[in-house]
Amino acid sequence: MPNGDNWQGEVLRDLRDGAQPPARGTAASGDTARAQGLAPQGGQQPHGAAVPAGQAAPAAEHPYRAGHVPPPPPGGGRPVPPSRAVARTPDSRPAVDSALAAVGRKPRHAEPFAARAAHALWRIVSSSASQEVADATRTAEVLQQPVTTGRQIAITSIRGGAGKSTVAALLGTTYAHYRKDPVLFVEADPALGSLPVRLGAEALRWTTGDVADIVEPQMSLLDVTGYLVQLRDNAWLLPGSQGQIGAMLDTRAYERVMVALRRYFGVTVVDCETLPAEVARVALSASQARVLTTPATLDGIASTHAVLQWMQTLPAHVMGSTVVVLTEQAPHSGLDLDEAVRTLRSTGTSVHVLPYDRHLADGGAIQAGLLARATRTSATRIAADAFQLSQKRH
Repeated sequence: MPNGDNWQGEVLRDLRDGAQPPARGTAASGDTARAQGLAPQGGQQPHGAAVPAGQAAPAAEHPYRAGHVPPPPPGGGRPVPPSRAVARTPDSRPAVDSALAAVGRKPRHAEPFAARAAHALWRIVSSSASQEVADATRTAEVLQQPVTTGRQIAITSIRGGAGKSTVAALLGTTYAHYRKDPVLFVEADPALGSLPVRLGAEALRWTTGDVADIVEPQMSLLDVTGYLVQLRDNAWLLPGSQGQIGAMLDTRAYERVMVALRRYFGVTVVDCETLPAEVARVALSASQARVLTTPATLDGIASTHAVLQWMQTLPAHVMGSTVVVLTEQAPHSGLDLDEAVRTLRSTGTSVHVLPYDRHLADGGAIQAGLLARATRTSATRIAADAFQLSQKRH
């Protein structure tokens, strides 16, 4: 556990006194037909996607549109509202340096071909295959529940290397697949965070600090997404930095961004800094659900157990809206994970295991089709659990 500065007391104060951002607008419900897997559905036009040149955005899809948007400045930059113009348009930077592009190997499938073939055969001959489909359908129904105000789900950890950015990418991708309303990823970890790489972003320009001085209440979804990185399945990313050493994120800028953007997106997944960072404490206090990631190691489980025991002294909604995810770092850890899960659940919180996946272990962009079946199932259940908890708090 981190030491110094009485961070536990500060988190307690934030969680007790932190005000919720104002709720404005509504988000649409999901499509119940998308009941299987994480892979994107081809041919779907995302709500809020860029409109081709010369075409107007349909009024029904953009209820907050403020009227005419100024033409982009020379050089291809996005229009900036005159009342909150930034000093300059930041240059676009690659998410991964081009000199390192050749380092990455071809992405590997998490499961060998023989394992995939065996599972396909099992689904044909097994009577429990129908139960698996029924479970997946019930999970999809949870993920597709409509929301009246945007849900914020914060992902954090108490130590580095716990896989929080990977978990954030998996959960947000799951929401984007199952839901019809737009999904936003916010990187609140500017110190060389890996979320843009995990999401397959090619270039980064506008950051949280930039957008805090740009977004205005009268802007439409189309205006806002011009400053975000467009991903697949109607998802968008707001990076914390451009991969620069020493980048900082001001808590006031973070709060302004989250209050301004909340009404545009049904679910916002926040990849926080490791506790006890200040922005992480603010994000946790403002979110409706929290996911605490920890490596599935003896010291990681021991530290998490101590944190959960401390959390029992906080208001009941804190523990009741927290999900713990144990991330397996190796294929055979030697730990009794079932016993570890039982011990952590005895504190009254929800606990899941994200199994080792060699596709995830390789790093780089996550490709849903290359994930192991167990990884997809676990990620979907974690996402559904966190979303259902977020619905209980307004």
